[in-house]
Amino acid sequence: MNQTPRHAPPLRWQSKAILLVFSPVLAAHLVLDAGHGLTSGEGLRVYIALGIAAVFGFVVWWVRAATPGGAAAGALVAASLSLWTPGWHTSLWPLAALLVLTLLATRAGRSAKEKLGLAEDKRGRTASQVMANLGVAALCGVPFSMVLVYQHSPVPHLWLVAMTAALAEATADTLSSEIGQVIGGEPRLLTTLRRVPPGTDGAITVAGTLSGCAGAAVVAGVSRMALPMNWQEAGLAFGAAILGLFLDSLLGEWIERRGWLNNDAVNTLSTLAAALTAVAAMSLLK
Repeated sequence: MNQTPRHAPPLRWQSKAILLVFSPVLAAHLVLDAGHGLTSGEGLRVYIALGIAAVFGFVVWWVRAATPGGAAAGALVAASLSLWTPGWHTSLWPLAALLVLTLLATRAGRSAKEKLGLAEDKRGRTASQVMANLGVAALCGVPFSMVLVYQHSPVPHLWLVAMTAALAEATADTLSSEIGQVIGGEPRLLTTLRRVPPGTDGAITVAGTLSGCAGAAVVAGVSRMALPMNWQEAGLAFGAAILGLFLDSLLGEWIERRGWLNNDAVNTLSTLAAALTAVAAMSLLK
């Protein structure tokens, strides 16, 4: 929900830390899962996952949604999600919905955003930005994907819902910011409703917030159709995503504006909060 300017962010060490946390874990998980698949007669599943990841990374780079490093990070996430939920009923569908919605929102009203100095870099998102938005969702597949590999247990709904919540929050965050900058008018701070200039950390608009909620609903709905989830679970993921969206704004207003966190760290914490909220809600229902 942040209306954050697109200039070089401060606290670059936080962005590097995000890459160091997510990338090695996902890469190690990918190697172990793929290796087990190749040695257990499931080579086709592995080749399909790697092929999909390569296509995903190329498309993301080709449409300039990400830098080469960002495209590689996206491919790593896509491979992890594909191996976790193979076949047609895969978590790649909500990931694709996120990509389409955020790309359209980023391109909308680009000239107006450029005049305000708020437009996305034409090279696309960097590797740290991609991991800040998608790393938590991919990481949701690691703990029980290993159980799937070695025990062939069914996918627990709890972590599917957590993954959906993280993807829905990332979608909502981008749409609320990008659409709000175009049609939202003068933004306000969430806590005081005081009007602030566009680009102020933590600022929101009504149009942007509604757009973000709509985007989260689309991703949750796609997950409901593609994955073994019911509407109640999709609703929980949506609610957790909206909570993460407002937390994103609060973190931007209270902490990012003070220079304690950069935007990548705020995005990571917001998607993490959405995923953990979904886990807690699912646990209470049992």
